[in-house]
Amino acid sequence: MDPVAPTGSGLRWGLRANAAQFTLLVVVNALVGGLLGTERTVLPLLGEQEFELSAYTAALTFILAFGVTKAVTNLLAGTLADRCGRRPVLVAGWLVGLPVPALLIWAPDWGWVIAANVLLGISQGLAWSTTVIMKIDLAGPRRRGLAMGLNEAAGYLAVAATAMVTGMLAAGYGLRPAPFLLGAAYAALGLGLSLVLVRETRDHARQEAATHRSAVDRQHAALSTRRVFALVSWREPALSSASQAGLVNNLNDGLAWGLFPLLFTAAGLSLTQVGVLAALYPAVWGLGQMLTGPLSDRIGRKPFVVVGMLTQAVALGLVAAAGTFPTWVAAVLLLGAGTAMVYPTLLAAVGDVAHPAWRARAVGVYRLWRDGGFAAGALLAGVLADLAGIRGATWAVAALTAASGLVVAARMYETHPVGARRRH
Repeated sequence: MDPVAPTGSGLRWGLRANAAQFTLLVVVNALVGGLLGTERTVLPLLGEQEFELSAYTAALTFILAFGVTKAVTNLLAGTLADRCGRRPVLVAGWLVGLPVPALLIWAPDWGWVIAANVLLGISQGLAWSTTVIMKIDLAGPRRRGLAMGLNEAAGYLAVAATAMVTGMLAAGYGLRPAPFLLGAAYAALGLGLSLVLVRETRDHARQEAATHRSAVDRQHAALSTRRVFALVSWREPALSSASQAGLVNNLNDGLAWGLFPLLFTAAGLSLTQVGVLAALYPAVWGLGQMLTGPLSDRIGRKPFVVVGMLTQAVALGLVAAAGTFPTWVAAVLLLGAGTAMVYPTLLAAVGDVAHPAWRARAVGVYRLWRDGGFAAGALLAGVLADLAGIRGATWAVAALTAASGLVVAARMYETHPVGARRRH
């Protein structure tokens, strides 16, 4: 049974009690992911073929711009969601994202592409962060892992499907404008649904806060944003472990997004094959979260994070060592599986520890560090690739990912009550 909110307001927590609104938010987040997916296959090739960017560091500036703006906006989104409500932040995210496809279609130089990715980062930070917060509000404490699994699965399955479709469109009609017209449709539909059908969920969090007992601070629910930032960034072991693991995870994704298409085309793969590889990784990532999210509600969060980070390290090593399409298929499948273990589990762990009164800000800080990984990945991978090639950069990131998993194993405690009981 879904628990009833304690104040007689008629609000309920739980997926069943909020099925219609939760499903709508899943669809909205799929559209958010689809807008991001329009860039996964096409944009690295656009930089190389149309704008003739020869240095990897220069080519990855679009990911750097995206990562920095999305990371900072995540922090802002959490604060705004607490102060102004969730729905206005979601609508604002879609409004900022509307011009992105047009900028990419008509960009006369690489500066326009960077500007489009600044807007995309802001849009994703506002919209994706808010759908996460809203689903945590609706799900309540019992099904947080399942809720995050469904949310992230929807987003990254849409990334995968769009990456494959845009690869096919680029092969048939060129790199512009056809692939980006799909993004324009996503943005228009997402804005319309958010304006007309999405409802505010902040009251669910307020009702939960009335009875919540936080693992971090049982007596003081009203924390300053500075205190929340310190807890999530370095002071609280589970929250800070999640933040560093999230950063390294998205560092991996920045590498895969910006450099893997160039590695695959240099090896002689067709645009269609590159699109398949670009789609398989987020597809397994997306589908896998539908399993790993709810399993973390039964087994606990920490095992999935540790094993997932180590699995990603092995997969990256395989990408660096491989040279054929079938081997790269195996590598990206393994990379997607490792990411699926980590992604919803880290968000659920943050939700476990953070008090509802400052949970939105905690999610914002976590996502600041996590999506800062895009920027770190763009810088690190670009510099290493210019010095040692794409394969050398991939080996280095594989080692860093393994180290991150070991940090989680040593420092993070189990945040879910079921997992904690199993270990005692």
